[in-house]
Amino acid sequence: MGIVNVTPDSFSDGGSYLDPEAAIAHGLELAEAGAAVIDVGGESTRPGADPVDADEELRRVLAVVRGVAGQTAVAVSIDTTKAVVARAALDAGAVMVNDVSGGTADPDMLALVAQTGSAYVAMHTRGTPRTMQSEARYASVVREVGDELRSRVERALAAGVDPRALLADPGIGFAKTGEHNLALLRALPDLAARVGVPLMVGTSRKSFLAHLMAAATDADDDRRGRDDATLATTVWCFERGATLVRVHDVAGSRRAVDLLDALERATPEGMAA
Repeated sequence: MGIVNVTPDSFSDGGSYLDPEAAIAHGLELAEAGAAVIDVGGESTRPGADPVDADEELRRVLAVVRGVAGQTAVAVSIDTTKAVVARAALDAGAVMVNDVSGGTADPDMLALVAQTGSAYVAMHTRGTPRTMQSEARYASVVREVGDELRSRVERALAAGVDPRALLADPGIGFAKTGEHNLALLRALPDLAARVGVPLMVGTSRKSFLAHLMAAATDADDDRRGRDDATLATTVWCFERGATLVRVHDVAGSRRAVDLLDALERATPEGMAA
């Protein structure tokens, strides 16, 4: 899943794609680089981010969703917690809703997804972007995140969301410390078994990776360090059962996944078909 943030304040690329034409071009570049899904979002969910009303979110994303969906066969996702935004984006050509609230922010979201038959990603978090880091308290992060995420999956299924088009996201960095993130990544197979649906994981360029890599303070070097670390987590996640990863650098992750696939198909006699 390639990321297109149509926001002024996202942590990695805020402000880079506010112009719809620039955002559409970026989405098409990600599709060309090998993305399976293009995820368009108009509201930053970084820690401390201010909320955006539905009208502003729609103003930011609709032309981009329509433009990307109209120019590529790659699936388009709308990254939103609001049912009204999701409906308009689905009408504009999106086929997936990526909801960081897991259906808890808007009581109409799950019914909308069920009604439209769209794919749905239910993510785990606690609180809001403004408050979530104060909610990062767990006695057993893997068990608690797994149980809370499973509860959101069950709510989605009970609302009629198609189980064949349902994914769960442990919400790396959302109401989690760096130590919590690492524990969840180490336990992905257990988490997948506990949740019971395919996992999507998003670690791309997050601050805990920079801390692990001890990246240089120069902005360009910091981004390269975070992208290198993201590649490592991409391979780690796919090796441990993730179905989808959400990344900024699609080309690098695509190459890593292709190499991983080649290694898995290798035999003593050569490459398996």
